[in-house]
Amino acid sequence: MTMMNAIEWPEGYVPGFTENFCSNEVIVPGLTTAQVWPLLSHAQAWPGYYGNAANIRLHDGNGPELETGRRFSFETFGFPVEAEVVEYVAPADGRPGRIAWHGWAGEGDTRLDVHHAWLVEDLPGGRVRILTQETQKGKPAEDLAKAKPNPMINGHQDWLDGLVAAARKA
Repeated sequence: MTMMNAIEWPEGYVPGFTENFCSNEVIVPGLTTAQVWPLLSHAQAWPGYYGNAANIRLHDGNGPELETGRRFSFETFGFPVEAEVVEYVAPADGRPGRIAWHGWAGEGDTRLDVHHAWLVEDLPGGRVRILTQETQKGKPAEDLAKAKPNPMINGHQDWLDGLVAAARKA
C-alpha cells in the first residue's frame, strides 16, 4: 500500500470554509523531487515555464531560494500579489517538499487573500507527485468560484504542466 501526504492548512484557510478552493495534481514517472524542487523553490524561475507568473521580486534582497518568512511579490492572473512564505520544507530522506505562502491583493471589497500550498514527493516506482492546492477568501474569490471554466484550476494545471516540462528539460 502506498500512502501519500497531504497539504497542511492553517486556521482560517481550511478547504470548505473559504469562498474558493482549487486542487491540481500530477504523478509523473521518470522524475524526482530533486529535479522538480529547484524550479519551484526559486520563484524567479517561474516565468520561464509558467506564462501566468511575471515580475517576481524578493523583498529582502536575499535569495534566490524561497524560505519561511521570505516576502515576495509577483503578477498573476493580471494583478499584483504580495506574498509571504509561511511553510518551507525542502524534500529530504523520503520526506516530501512543502512550500506554502499567504498571498493578498486589493483592499476592501476587492481584497483577495489566499493560501497557496505545494507538496512534492517521490513515490515508489520512480515517480514524483506534485500537488498544488489553494484556498481563497474575499469577494473576488466568490466570483472566481462561479467562473466556468474555472480560471484557477486551468491556471494551476498550466503551472504543473510547465513545471514538469521544465524538469524534464533540465
